[in-house]
Amino acid sequence: MASTARGATVSEGLCDAFWLQGMSAGIKPAYDCIEQFSATDFTENLKKIDVPTLIVHGDDDRIVPIETSAKRSVQLVPNATLKVCPGGAHGLAQLEVERFNSDLLHFIEG
Repeated sequence: MASTARGATVSEGLCDAFWLQGMSAGIKPAYDCIEQFSATDFTENLKKIDVPTLIVHGDDDRIVPIETSAKRSVQLVPNATLKVCPGGAHGLAQLEVERFNSDLLHFIEG
């Protein structure tokens, strides 16, 4: 097991998978991706979602802060539900698979 800077334990396999993903991207596309995430306004797109939507976000995500992403999105998406995972970091679906899958299944079963 590997440890992250904040003390969370992450498997070597997950670390290797994220490393491979990062190394597989070209520098220019990776830069452009970051620019799009930080500069594109998706407000009108979010307002058009017309199906029940689950937004899952950790409250300790240091990459995409919950206040400016999930909490704003749930206000814009009609019929959206926000599930906040205390202590959850970025990559929640990979880091806390059982909790994420349980929340998703609960939402689907309604």
